[in-house]
This record gives sequence, C-alpha cells and structure tokens, in this order.
Amino acid sequence: MPPAPTTVNVPLRWSDMDAYGHVNNTEFVRLLEEARVAGWHEWFGDAKALELGIVVARHEIDYLAQLGHRREPVAVDIWVSRLGGAGYDLGYIVRDPDGVGAGTRYAVAETSLALFDFAAGRPRRMTEHERATLGAHLGDPAPLRRRR
Repeated sequence: MPPAPTTVNVPLRWSDMDAYGHVNNTEFVRLLEEARVAGWHEWFGDAKALELGIVVARHEIDYLAQLGHRREPVAVDIWVSRLGGAGYDLGYIVRDPDGVGAGTRYAVAETSLALFDFAAGRPRRMTEHERATLGAHLGDPAPLRRRR
C-alpha cells in the first residue's frame, strides 16, 4: 500500500482572484509550488534538497472545479509519483481542507522535476539520500483524466 500523501494547507491571496471572482488558473501553479517547497522541507528536514539543484521540467493540470477566493486555505496533497535516475515526478490533489466545505477537489496535477548541477550546467544523478527520502513518499501516478 502506498504511503499517505503529505498534506500542506496553502493560503489564498487576494491577488490570486481574477475578474470572474475565482482563483485564476495560472495561480494553481503557485499553489503547487508552495506545497512542493513545504513538502521538501517536511521530507528532507532542511533546504539541502533545494541547494543541490532542481528545475521544473513539466506541469500537467486537470482543473476540476472553480475555486472561489476565500479566507480558508486549500489543502494540497503531495506525493512522489515517479522516481528516475536524474529526476522525479510529484502528484498533487488540490482540495478543500478536512472539515471545510463538502470535500471538493479543485485540481489534480503532476510536476516533473529534473535534478540539475548548476555549476556544471547539466543534469545530475539522484543521490542515495534523495532516493531514500523520496522513495519513502512514492505512490501511484496522479489520477489525471488522460490516464483514466
């Protein structure tokens, strides 16, 4: 059985809202980033994973429901959905936090991350520490529509 995802509550900002009164689709990428950085800090316990060099290679997002601006944060479930030699994927579900609303899911997403050596200007291999830490959070691929 895969491990439970890490849940990060991400606050919404007034500037996330667009002219239609809901959180703009482009702001979902920021919500994912906020959850990703918080997840790294929780999993690695410090910023060393960020210091080693990581770049975003791809995002894929299925928007499921409109997210109106509100005071309550959204919950973002995050987990590792694929491990490779020089990169990995993270899966996400953006939803109402426990106890808020009817448990609506607003988006499902996946981000591909490439490990990168900035000094050498090229991709790098995953360290054993990274593999062990990320492997502890390895679950299923994100349930994106194209995969159903």
